[in-house]
Amino acid sequence: MSHGLLLVPVGAAPGDVVRVEGAAYRVETDALGAVLVPEGRLWGAQTQRSLINFTIGSERMPTPLHRAYGLLKAAAARANRDLGTLDPELAALVEQAAIEVAEGQHDDDLVLSVWQTGSGTQTNMNVNEVIANRAVQVAGGVLGTKSPVHPNDHVNRSQSSNDTFPTAMHVAALLAVRRDLVPAATALADAIAQRADRWADVVKLGRTHLQDATPVTVGQEWGAWATLLRDTLADVGQATDGLRALAIGGTAVGTGMNSAAAFGPAVAAQLTELTGEAVTSADDKFAALSSSAPMLRLSAALRGLATVMEKVAEDLRWLGSGPRAGLHEIALPENEPGSSIMPGKVNPTQPEAVLMVAAQVHGLDTAVAHSASRANFQLHVMRPVIAYDVLRMIDLLAGACDSLRRHCIDGVELDENRIRADLANSLMLVTALSPVIGYDKSAAIAHHAHVHEHSLRDAALALGVDEATFDATVRPGDMTHPD
Repeated sequence: MSHGLLLVPVGAAPGDVVRVEGAAYRVETDALGAVLVPEGRLWGAQTQRSLINFTIGSERMPTPLHRAYGLLKAAAARANRDLGTLDPELAALVEQAAIEVAEGQHDDDLVLSVWQTGSGTQTNMNVNEVIANRAVQVAGGVLGTKSPVHPNDHVNRSQSSNDTFPTAMHVAALLAVRRDLVPAATALADAIAQRADRWADVVKLGRTHLQDATPVTVGQEWGAWATLLRDTLADVGQATDGLRALAIGGTAVGTGMNSAAAFGPAVAAQLTELTGEAVTSADDKFAALSSSAPMLRLSAALRGLATVMEKVAEDLRWLGSGPRAGLHEIALPENEPGSSIMPGKVNPTQPEAVLMVAAQVHGLDTAVAHSASRANFQLHVMRPVIAYDVLRMIDLLAGACDSLRRHCIDGVELDENRIRADLANSLMLVTALSPVIGYDKSAAIAHHAHVHEHSLRDAALALGVDEATFDATVRPGDMTHPD
């Protein structure tokens, strides 16, 4: 027994099916020798070794990465065919199997841990082996024989793990942002903007430092949230632009050894067609292989979006607090009971879920930043964790945006009685008097009203402001916009 693998029977040939303790296994081979793989699985020897050697945690390489890898391998097969470096019949077999991977037909065979070699070699080979065996299957061959399609010689032709893994990372992130995050975040911002328009003329008490401040409208408050979300989403879009330059064509160290000079651009052109994302082969392959800076920039932009979502969630929690001893300017949807002991209690569960998502995104971004620093010479060697963390961030943020919109924003209503009462009782309305009677006298009026528990109007009149001046000057609605 070697490396914790099952002992291959003497004389067993590649593709042979043997039984060990009642279970069926297929003989597969790699550069280190023969390995037993569970019969019925499409992976090969290198995947099986990785399953044994990397039993760390429960995190598996993300499905979006595998799907992007399928697109990449299909694009590579087309490019190799067009460049005359792969027989058209073999290229067709590889492309068919690769598209099946991209469509998710073989997700159950893409099984490796995130915690593997830092180049992602095992995952590249997992994909290569699955595509090769599926192509063999389609051709009517025997699984495990690598005939007529070989995982290295044909599926991985003109490629290295060192250029395919960063390429697949970039493609996966581009697609996840476009398909998942942008629609969810845009819908959230739009829903908030619709509420802002609906409540554009509702005047309320402003707050700074969690203390009473001069008035704003509900529309201004909510409109700011929508603007912040749209601005940070634009930052995410700008960050994804850096992902469009792909490492493909650099092979092992950036020189493009064993790859035609036209291969990288040809693959990029095919990927553009397959994905609808405009991508190119990076001008500087050495930079593309030796650093994950584009993913770091995207991670930072995702952290920025999470930070804005925290702000929105915190504001929602504060504004909905109560219902009797808090602010309670808004009534959040009553989605579920809030306490196992306090009957009738309802909690701001959606904003709290968003806060936890944001905290997780901050942590993942920190891991990405640390991982991105581990780049030595011609290869960055912590790519799997960066791929996992960035794709996880996108998934979490997209889900949080969608959930907050559907289960919170769409059902929020105003407590206008509470809003009017708090506004009328505000001492900071005295700010409007300051240009008329001076800052010091205005401060004295506010202090007097607070200490003696008088209304601001009564305090102003008691300290010598005439009614006409007060009523003409202290107009909350007018204070929400410049003259």
